[in-house]
Amino acid sequence: MKEGLFITFEGPEGSGKSTQSRRLFDDLAGKGHDVIYTAEPGGTALGECIRSIILDKDSVRLGKKAELFLFEADRTQHVEQLILPALNSGKIVICDRFNTATFAYQGYGLDMDKEIIKTLDDIAVSGLVPDLILLMDIDVETGLGRAGKGGSADRVEKRDLEFHEKVRQGYLSLAKEDQETIKVIEVTEDIDQTYNLVKDVVNSVIERHTRSG
Repeated sequence: MKEGLFITFEGPEGSGKSTQSRRLFDDLAGKGHDVIYTAEPGGTALGECIRSIILDKDSVRLGKKAELFLFEADRTQHVEQLILPALNSGKIVICDRFNTATFAYQGYGLDMDKEIIKTLDDIAVSGLVPDLILLMDIDVETGLGRAGKGGSADRVEKRDLEFHEKVRQGYLSLAKEDQETIKVIEVTEDIDQTYNLVKDVVNSVIERHTRSG
């Protein structure tokens, strides 16, 4: 491919997006694609510091605006330092969460002003838009049950059920608004079956992207 391809994975807590995105990375790398894997918050040295603050369960108390600013600061560094250079060199970039998560979690989940979020996020992403967003959809209670196994829930996972329901519905609303880019994957109990759905969508996008290049 002459130009890179940017694929992001989204979904409520416990949707399996991290498992499926890493599996896709392994699959594509094994087929000879030039691919990198990254995640938000994180992906850079600054991002890892921000991640520890955002997800810390006990020692740091964050207001909604401070949390939003931290996510966007992480994203700015992530885009400039890692994602754009990789795409400009023709790589496939797989990212576990990107800006769709901010609109779902902060916009819908925390009821923050979506226009303010958009203004900040437009600055952070520098015009970058994913080529494909895979939304892993799962029932909230089932997902939280999966995410909370082992008693290691982070700050976001520990929020109440109403918050997580609003996040899920936010994701689904965003998917309806952008059906061309956001593809909803219904998560099943069978991990392989779910991955086959992911793989079919991704292969189609890669083939189309290669032909257009």
